[in-house]
Amino acid sequence: MNVQNDGNRLHLLRHAAYRADDVRAMERPLLDDGVPLMRMAATAAAHATADLLEEEGLALDNARIVLLAGAGDNGGDGLYAAAALSENGASVTAVTVGRSVHEEAFAAFVRAGGKVLVLDPASEIPGCAAGFSAGEAGERLRAAVELAQHSHVIIDAMTGIGLKGALRGIAGTMASSLGVDGTVPDRTALPDGDTAGEFPFVVAVDVPSGVGVDDGSITGPYIPADVTVTFGALKPCTMLPPASYACGRVTLVDFGFDIEGVRPFVRMVSGDSASEAIRLPRLADAKYARGVTGLITGSVRYPGAAVLSCRAAARTNVGLIRYMGPERTRGMVLNAVPEAVIGKGRVQSWVVGSGVPDGETDEDDADVQRQTIAKLLSHYALNDDDEDPDLAYEMPPIVVDAGALDLLPDEVPPQVVITPHAAELAALLELRGEDVDARDVQLEPLHWAMRAHELTGATVLLKGAISIVVGDGPDDAADATRAKAAGSLSGDDADDIEYEGDTDASDEPRVLLAGRAPAWLGTAGAGDVLAGVVGALLAQQDDDASIPQVVADGAYLHGYAAAIASESDQRGFTPPTIYGASSRGPLGGKLGHPIVASDVIDAIPAAFRQLLS
Repeated sequence: MNVQNDGNRLHLLRHAAYRADDVRAMERPLLDDGVPLMRMAATAAAHATADLLEEEGLALDNARIVLLAGAGDNGGDGLYAAAALSENGASVTAVTVGRSVHEEAFAAFVRAGGKVLVLDPASEIPGCAAGFSAGEAGERLRAAVELAQHSHVIIDAMTGIGLKGALRGIAGTMASSLGVDGTVPDRTALPDGDTAGEFPFVVAVDVPSGVGVDDGSITGPYIPADVTVTFGALKPCTMLPPASYACGRVTLVDFGFDIEGVRPFVRMVSGDSASEAIRLPRLADAKYARGVTGLITGSVRYPGAAVLSCRAAARTNVGLIRYMGPERTRGMVLNAVPEAVIGKGRVQSWVVGSGVPDGETDEDDADVQRQTIAKLLSHYALNDDDEDPDLAYEMPPIVVDAGALDLLPDEVPPQVVITPHAAELAALLELRGEDVDARDVQLEPLHWAMRAHELTGATVLLKGAISIVVGDGPDDAADATRAKAAGSLSGDDADDIEYEGDTDASDEPRVLLAGRAPAWLGTAGAGDVLAGVVGALLAQQDDDASIPQVVADGAYLHGYAAAIASESDQRGFTPPTIYGASSRGPLGGKLGHPIVASDVIDAIPAAFRQLLS
């Protein structure tokens, strides 16, 4: 066995997700060879259910389990799992939500002593009565809901990865009665994917029925799971919000897929990859060689953002920060970061907009910071009538945050990084003619982040417990090069910006995720800190660095610093346990404690130390 290759494959399995069609293609050779994938899946689902009950101190022979079984192979997985649980003493009732079932799995379930409740009057399930009246159908549905509500575990095997769109019919009614309809799960953030300890628990077979399998969206009813047992490879919904929040603790059953050469749809940044964005100092380094970040942040109204963004950038391994702002914020920045240089000068990256009022607040266009940022951003505009359209590509990377988002030109090169939250992204898209609001973005964040990238050309960092980064370039960063040009800017005249270098961006979108942050990070000023961290990391990269990768690494570093500051083991994304590979270990990680944004800055050096170790 090649231990290194095996380790790399395991890492990829835990941090990459594949579209449903790609998963089917990878499983096809195994099915053709007669590998009993359904039995393997069912065994894992049964063990996961038994383990969940054992964690709560409930013996299997005292457990009441309800299986929600669909008509396809996912229902077959569930029926075989339910048969195994019934054989080991559990009281199991299968509630069929379709007109048929997987016949062999159903026969095994009946032989094991399982009970059956059929909901569809038009069902064609062997040995089960059909053709009952609408009134009886309603009574059966109510009985099924009550049975599930008073069970210890609900096994969700209604649809699997075959669902397109929202759940409908009987399955949709069961999901809306037992779960959530069209909203993000409202759950306490606990470490290690732990449960709240309330019956009934939900075990999802492969994926929770009703979530967007390939895009992580939530467009209708679904049942949030406490545990999801998924097969062969992770599907995007186990990583992408908000569906990932409905997956609970994830166990991956490794079928031995040949994943070499199959491009994941999304990747989750890990500590290993984030550490590669850290530029170690060289023996001959001076401050300019280590990267210079310029910041136009804060304002008379919101001066604290200037301090937070500057302190964060200064702590993120650059040799120098330059700050531009009104007299009040300059004084505050120098008091907090006496090492900062005030005024124009050459930089390798910019951070703009944090704490700057947006256009709606600054109705008279009187804010000096907005005026300065607008001049700077004009040099990033891609216009067909420019004498030299390549100049925009030669500008240094720039992080555009908060109040500067409405100043973004119509189209920009990919080294422009925008960092909105859901409401800010909705506002930016509305300015470009999209009919969208913050709730739409919360329920379909990947779709709208990709739409923003498509419309603007910018690299998009949509902030959240799991942040989504969409940008140019395939996994091979060779086609995602960027300019590391130096620029200068006067507060009165942005026309003095200097250019050097060039860039070549691919049209192929890349999706990366960062889910290291604990929920304690949802606090005022956290976005200002993130902007400073990302801008500083961009300033210290080589010319061939991938912008999306560096941005995602910055989001990971930001979240990791928050985890250290809050002393929390909770995180937006917990990598899955590989079924049978090793013991999951005891539960009960540290929940942590509240923090403020300044605490995150103070923990950045510790995060660097841990990543480099």
